[in-house]
Amino acid sequence: MAPGKQPTMEELAERIIYSDRYSDDRFEYRHVILPKAMLKYIPKSYFSPDDSGLLRILEENEWRGIGITQSLGWEHFEVHAPEPHILLFRRPLPTKR
Repeated sequence: MAPGKQPTMEELAERIIYSDRYSDDRFEYRHVILPKAMLKYIPKSYFSPDDSGLLRILEENEWRGIGITQSLGWEHFEVHAPEPHILLFRRPLPTKR
């Protein structure tokens, strides 16, 4: 990126950080850290209506649409309130037979 040029959404998506996975007895979890600059490119309709600056819980098509890439089965279930650019995801662990 050239000095002084604003990054594009695609350039910012390349800087998304994915945590290692961790689990409890029911779910596998991971958190996704968006570049802070990405928040200003995200549609206003993706934010909580209470003007807190927090993203609401996003549907799969929405989080994929902003550049988050993960395998199937993940659901966005929480936003880390002190840091609105951190999204928490989970998916059910496979059932043991």
